[in-house]
Order: sequence, then C-alpha cells, then structure tokens
Amino acid sequence: MSKPDLYTKCVLTVIAVLLAVIALRPMATPMAVLAESNYGHLYIEPGTTTLRNPDRTQQIEGKVVIDMRNGNVWGFPTLSSTPYPIDTFHEEPPVSAPMYLGQFDFSKIK
Repeated sequence: MSKPDLYTKCVLTVIAVLLAVIALRPMATPMAVLAESNYGHLYIEPGTTTLRNPDRTQQIEGKVVIDMRNGNVWGFPTLSSTPYPIDTFHEEPPVSAPMYLGQFDFSKIK
C-alpha cells in the first residue's frame, strides 16, 4: 500500500470537518418547536381579574381569554384568585364554562 498523498488527506479532512459541522449545528442553535393546536388563536391573559357580565348580573373572579380571530372576549370563572377553577365543596375538579364579556373591534386598528 502506498502512503496517501497530500490531496487525499486534505479532501478527507474537509469531509470530516463538514460532517462535524452538520452534526454539531443542532446543539449550537436548536430549532424552535411549535405546538400544533386548534386553539392557537386564543390569547389567555396572565393572572386573574374580576369578571362582570355585560348585564351586570354576575361578578366573579376568573381568567380572561381573547379570540384573536374576531376579537371576542370570554371570561372563565375560577371562583378564586387561582389560575384554574377550584371548588372546595366537591371532590371532582370543576369545569369552568365561558361567559361572553364583549368584543374588541380589531378592524379599526390602522
């Protein structure tokens, strides 16, 4: 067997370096991961606030959710200042039904 010449060594070195770059690039800059969801158009306000029905018949603590497609604003009662519904009188977790609070007219934004 003859010794590899300088050209072969250079080509193999370049191949090895390029393969290392391809293999190590995901560790240096990881790709962003996006969750697929049917509810990606909803904005959920952080924390809780006092929710009031437009007819002023009910006032309760809860979460505000905005449908970014049409501007509809919904309130989900949590019955306390916690970010999820709590019912201390029952063992089963409660289900919070939305109440319509109003609408933002996004079409007026210039």
